[in-house]
Amino acid sequence: MTTPTAVLDSYYHRTGEHRFKPTAQAGGAWHADEQHFSPLAGLVVHAIEQHRAAGPADGLVMARISYDILGLIALDECEITVRTLRPGRTVELVEAVVVIGERAVVRARAWFLAELDTAAVAGSPDEPLPAPEEFEPWAMNARWSGGYVSSIDVRRRQVAPAGRAAAWVSSRVELVAGEPSSPLASFIALVDTANGIAVRADPTQWMFPNVDLTIHLHRRPEGPWTGLDTGVSFGPAGHGLTSTVLHDQHGPVGRAEQILTVRPLT
Repeated sequence: MTTPTAVLDSYYHRTGEHRFKPTAQAGGAWHADEQHFSPLAGLVVHAIEQHRAAGPADGLVMARISYDILGLIALDECEITVRTLRPGRTVELVEAVVVIGERAVVRARAWFLAELDTAAVAGSPDEPLPAPEEFEPWAMNARWSGGYVSSIDVRRRQVAPAGRAAAWVSSRVELVAGEPSSPLASFIALVDTANGIAVRADPTQWMFPNVDLTIHLHRRPEGPWTGLDTGVSFGPAGHGLTSTVLHDQHGPVGRAEQILTVRPLT
C-alpha cells in the first residue's frame, strides 16, 4: 500500500504575492531534482482562482484548462502570473504562466462558463467507477520514485491489460501551506497521476513523459478522491496518448488528455 508521508506538510510554501517554493513532496517521478506536474497543475488553478476572486463575483466556473509544459520543471521557487485574456459575463478566458529562473516552464489557459440549470437533460455515457473502498491499495511508489508519488494514497483495480487502469487517488498533504484550497484545485492536483497508473512499458526501460495536459469538465468535481479511468496508447514513431475519464465519488465529471514523448532509456 502507498503510505502517505508521516508528517503532513504541503506541496508548496508561499514566498511572495505570486511566488511559491516547492517542498520535497512535490518531487517528480522521472528525476529527483524536478517537480511532478500533478501538484503544480493544482497550484496553477489555485493562483487562477485567487486572481479571479480579486474581481467582482460573476458566477462563472472553470469548464476547461489546458497546460503546455515548455521544459523541465526544476524543484525550485516559481512565480505564477495570471491575466484575463477575454473577459465576459457568460464566457471568460484566463491565462497563467509559471516562470522558474526567468524561464517560462508552463503556460495554461482556462475557460470559465456561466452556470445554468440543465438538470433536466444532465447525463453521461460514462459509467461510474466502483467506490474507492472496492479497489485494492496499490503501492505506486514501488514502481515510481519521487516525493509526490510517496505522498498519495492510490487504490487501483488490480487486474487490467497493459495500458489500462482504473484507480482512485487522494492526498492529505496541503497544496499551499496554511492556505485552504478549493475542491477544484485539490481535484486537479491529482489528475496528472494518470500517466503513471496505466503503464504500457516498463519505466526503467522507457520514458514517456507528457508535454501537455488538457482537462474538460462537464460538472464541478467534489473531493476528496480523484477517480481515473485511464487508457494509454503508444504509436510506432515515438508518440503516445494518455486518455482518462475523470470521476468523483458521485460519477463522471469530465476527461483529461496527455500527449507523450516516448523514448527508450539508455
